[in-house]
Amino acid sequence: MNTLATTRMSSKGQIVIPESIRKQLNLKAGAQFVVVGNDDVVILKAITTPDLEPFEAIIQQARQQAKLAGLKRTDVTNAISKARGRK
Repeated sequence: MNTLATTRMSSKGQIVIPESIRKQLNLKAGAQFVVVGNDDVVILKAITTPDLEPFEAIIQQARQQAKLAGLKRTDVTNAISKARGRK
């Protein structure tokens, strides 16, 4: 269901997303958006946190393989630092 509403921009460039739209999209304070502008069109796309559940099996497998290989957290931390060019 599409909801149509209007809003205004403040002198600071702020806009209020009308309550009906916030409720429809379940937007909460602190929600983040990607903003795209083209000619006279402005599009706000809500950024959602990805679901990590599909990665749980991969993470578990990686932990098991690291344990079998005898790796410690410090080994991983050191490898990351080295790859990033830090000591």
